[in-house]
Amino acid sequence: MPRLIDPPAGPTLDLEEVAARLDESGVDLADEASLARSAGLLAGLARNRDFLADRVIAELEASYRDQLETNRYSAQVFLLHRSPRGWFLRANLWPAERDAAYTASGPQAFAYGLPHDHNFHFLTTGYFGPGYVSDYYDYDPEAVDGRLGEPMNLKFVERSQLSQGKLMLYRAHRDIHSQLPPESLSVSLNIMDEGEHIPWRDQYIVDLEHGTIAKRPTLTPSEMLLRCAVHLTDNGKDIAEQFAKAHPVPRVRANAIAALAAVEEGAGRVAVLERGMGDADARVRDDCRRWLRP
Repeated sequence: MPRLIDPPAGPTLDLEEVAARLDESGVDLADEASLARSAGLLAGLARNRDFLADRVIAELEASYRDQLETNRYSAQVFLLHRSPRGWFLRANLWPAERDAAYTASGPQAFAYGLPHDHNFHFLTTGYFGPGYVSDYYDYDPEAVDGRLGEPMNLKFVERSQLSQGKLMLYRAHRDIHSQLPPESLSVSLNIMDEGEHIPWRDQYIVDLEHGTIAKRPTLTPSEMLLRCAVHLTDNGKDIAEQFAKAHPVPRVRANAIAALAAVEEGAGRVAVLERGMGDADARVRDDCRRWLRP
């Protein structure tokens, strides 16, 4: 499960100071010294019981102008600071079942009941309310290829709640959780890794009943553009061929093959997918094999 961190003692900090100190030092949540520094700063911010209310009011008065320009996530996410050094600080809102947001959007909008891992490290603390509940599982990423339907050898760890002041490190490709809504509206604060490598790493949605990989939801804009380009120009097909043969990320090669297959019929489509089955990566071969099935 995520690594539980004892919140270090220290003063109450404001958002500007935390952002400036993290910007100055950088954030590497896989490095012990950086993790300790980040945990201390996040804990200090969490002790500030006024900053978030002040920020929310200020943003409401500004009609969320900056949020609409910079927030890449859902309405559940309140962006607090984005650093040019590859990390960002955010607040996450977690509605209870009786809240209007939950009633209007349903549990899927907040990833409740959707078991998943993450393709990045992040540090989180409960800031307000009782906190969401999670069933935590552990798996060994080195023992998994990433094929859909592949067994993950999941190990159930515990059910626990992200209560106020609780500080945890979620480890990329290690910790799986299935979240349940809190008893009442809750807020968490997160320091999120946002390196350029992250979009190229798969995330897994998990089938808990069978203990297998159900989906790989990560998709970059270039992968979507490939699907469009092959239908528009021959040059688009040429680029997709290059991606299918030589792109360093297996998922992108698989999506390039899928794009090429989509503009072929019959024997042509089969030939594209059969070429893909010669790929060096098990995920690509498995995808092509599934796509070949009637």
